[in-house]
Amino acid sequence: MAQQAPQQAREKCILAYSGGLDTSVAIKWIDENYDLDVVAVCVDVGQERQDLEFVREKALGIGAIESRALDVREEFVGDILSEAIKANSMYENKYPLVSALSRPIIVKKLVELAHQYGATHVAHGCTGKGNDQVRFEVGIRALDPTLTILAPVREWDLRTREQEMEWAIERGIPVPTTKASPYSIDDNLWGRAIECGVLEDPWVEPPSDIYTLTSDARTQTSDEAQYVIIGFHEGVPNALDGEEMSFHDIIIAMNELAGKHGFGRIDMIENRLIGVKSREIYEVPGALALITAHKALEDLCLEREVLHYKLGVEQRWADLVYNGLWYSPLREALAGFIETTQKLVTGEVRLRFFKGSCVPVGRRSTYSLYDYGLATYDEDDSFDHDAADGFIKLHGLPSQVWAAQRRKVGKEGEI
Repeated sequence: MAQQAPQQAREKCILAYSGGLDTSVAIKWIDENYDLDVVAVCVDVGQERQDLEFVREKALGIGAIESRALDVREEFVGDILSEAIKANSMYENKYPLVSALSRPIIVKKLVELAHQYGATHVAHGCTGKGNDQVRFEVGIRALDPTLTILAPVREWDLRTREQEMEWAIERGIPVPTTKASPYSIDDNLWGRAIECGVLEDPWVEPPSDIYTLTSDARTQTSDEAQYVIIGFHEGVPNALDGEEMSFHDIIIAMNELAGKHGFGRIDMIENRLIGVKSREIYEVPGALALITAHKALEDLCLEREVLHYKLGVEQRWADLVYNGLWYSPLREALAGFIETTQKLVTGEVRLRFFKGSCVPVGRRSTYSLYDYGLATYDEDDSFDHDAADGFIKLHGLPSQVWAAQRRKVGKEGEI
């Protein structure tokens, strides 16, 4: 009797797993449609506390051959958020890149595990309408272009949540037993991003139930202002009120402090990479307060031309990160420039929080370029007023020559 050939081992797929319905269904869907073994990976970047062990066990129960829960918060702060604060990261000069900043570290871990497990595929749970699909796929290909990327939610025919739940029930996949929130929420240490539901009408004021990090400035905040002093070393926060702390702990503390004063809510119409305008709500109390303080210290410590030039670099840096190009040579080159500007951004900034506002009311540094003698109008004034006349004449000379020529040809006052 002929011996039966041994069954060939299946190839593996690393799945970015959140524990939600979409990625839970994806475990079975990848198994059935691609004949792949799934390794589920949940990455902790400081999102609202999940029971990571529960998430890990859930993936195994659905059919993943292995499930990993990775706490990368310290690495996220050290490698990503430390650069973000130096860059004053604000997409469209409005919000501090919450989701976009977490994707590079998640992508890095997915690719590392693909190499560790010898996987040929990597999968994510993003839809075909948002930015995250771009961030995941461009990032994965930048780190390892040989990996095959799967996007189940973009491919399957489960067009409604009801269809998806029926498909899951048929295969024994746990589905939510309570009414799902109408909102789509993504969060990490740097803040929360909220969309969908009634928020899709840009005329509707956001309901109070969407907020968890910030108090209502009108009704829930103190009638007394609170002051805090934030210390920086080479551009990175390193102390609160004189007490040295890790940047990680400062973020957590500032989320609480700024949030209780109602600071850090952003309501904006955002221009997505794929061309759609989207109404987005953000809660970023700690991030926005720290960026405010960092900018105030830079005003004190950076030379004028460097400061002005850096503004353009910051916007380009933010655009690249938002568009999923963290692992690009241009982002890396811009980061090099930004890093050189931070060598002397060391000192302290005093912020005042009151009724939804955050205002810098003091700044000091050993490396301050502020010269009292040059700035004052009192008797200690050391500015050379006699030099002003010649400076103004030379500064305005091109405009003067242009005006004289226009008058000569009868075009006075015309551009």
